[in-house]
Amino acid sequence: MDSFRVRTDLALEARENIEIDAENLHGVQIFETYDEKSEVRITKVVIETKNGSKVMGKPIGTYVTLEAPAMIEPDENYHKEISMALAEQIREIIPGLNHEQSILVIGLGNRDVTPDALGPNVVDNLIVTRHMVKEYGKAAFNNEEIHVVSGIVPGVMAKTGMEAAEITQGIIDQTKPDVVIVIDALAARSTRRLNRTIQITDTGIHPGSGVGNHRNALTEENLGVPVIAIGVPTVVDAATIVGDAVDKALKGKVNDHIEIREEMLNSLGELRNMYVTGKDVDFEIKQISHIVCDAINKALDLSY
Repeated sequence: MDSFRVRTDLALEARENIEIDAENLHGVQIFETYDEKSEVRITKVVIETKNGSKVMGKPIGTYVTLEAPAMIEPDENYHKEISMALAEQIREIIPGLNHEQSILVIGLGNRDVTPDALGPNVVDNLIVTRHMVKEYGKAAFNNEEIHVVSGIVPGVMAKTGMEAAEITQGIIDQTKPDVVIVIDALAARSTRRLNRTIQITDTGIHPGSGVGNHRNALTEENLGVPVIAIGVPTVVDAATIVGDAVDKALKGKVNDHIEIREEMLNSLGELRNMYVTGKDVDFEIKQISHIVCDAINKALDLSY
């Protein structure tokens, strides 16, 4: 039987799973900052070479991870701090955002499945301007420059019969955006990062890859425009949770606990295809979607 592989969409966790010292991991750079006041940790993983990409199992590009343990707490002031930090990272990763651009925001996911509803919820609250600019011009906003923002929730293939990438390509052909921002739910390696972590990357996204449900990629190579992906891990592989529990129970007590762990994971059967989320995921998704949406609105506001 094939060896069990931990599934994660986070580049930060992919790096943690590699047993190579930082100085020996060629082609990958890691930068980390921590704000003690807001307790927000920002880690930037830059994959520069094909070798680094192969080792990491991620495409060449920049991955910014924002970790805030209190993100799910009902504290609006703290949420504003997170959204401001996220907005700054969005501005840094999107080239030329200080000048007027046409931006298409895509909310991937199924709004009827709570852990997968992040993308649709973000777009529902997004400040869109394209229709107003087309109808009344920039004078409607009293600005000389304004980002022309449009949004779409393409749904899932089970309902539309079409790939999200196909729908997106059609919209791009018609509206000619300069940048595409894609929001999606991700899968994490660690339960402590569930709904407490936000990842931004300039490599685009492969919808459903975190849960083994591969779809056509939304990347610059496929769509012809830069694609920025923003994701929040909302599920964890059930088998990974079992493996962590086994580690805690056997570590230091059994000499070959790693081998025992692998044997147990490889015999889990259907559990390897199950994913787990928190009991308060409905409240947390609603809260996090407002944080992400607020950050995007701030980042795309040229008056800030």
